[in-house]
Amino acid sequence: MTVIGERRRGGAISVEPRINDRIRVPEVRLVGPQGEQVGIVRIEDALRLAQESDLDLVEVAPMAKPPVCKIMDYGKFKYEAAVKMREARKNQAHTVIKEMKLRPKIDQHDYDTKKGHVVRFLKAGDKVKITIMFRGREQSRPELGLRLLAKLAEDVQDLGFVEATPKQDGRNMIMVLAPHRTKTVQTRAIDTETVAAEA
Repeated sequence: MTVIGERRRGGAISVEPRINDRIRVPEVRLVGPQGEQVGIVRIEDALRLAQESDLDLVEVAPMAKPPVCKIMDYGKFKYEAAVKMREARKNQAHTVIKEMKLRPKIDQHDYDTKKGHVVRFLKAGDKVKITIMFRGREQSRPELGLRLLAKLAEDVQDLGFVEATPKQDGRNMIMVLAPHRTKTVQTRAIDTETVAAEA
């Protein structure tokens, strides 16, 4: 029981910054509420300035010599950080990987159909995992798969790029295509300019 208790007391290291009277150093490099550099001041003076502004003193760079502290509204800062984290998670969830399966000896009509799907996925901002499926003797001809993947990558190079180069995975060969992010950003910028011009 004692061992468990001791282990619990050790606990997880807190990632929360130290604030106000929890900051136990003689002096700090102080940053004001508007981001202005105040300079190196005694901790008592830094705490007094924070109290006079009705704000908190927050240690933002504890490893610096002396530590850097900023006068800010810590509650508001925590709320904004949580919102940013939620937004980042939301954006990550939008990255979808679609899969397209091809045979090494695919005919032109089927190839064009599959390529059309890949183009649609890339335009929608999704990544595409291309899988070449080898059967029987085809397994001894990996160059057929490589040639097909290189052709597809070249055909859609205006919309995407090869994020993961072709690699053999058992009977399959896999390559991942990703959309050009800059193009999406540029398109949005053009749309915004058009709306502004119309307004």
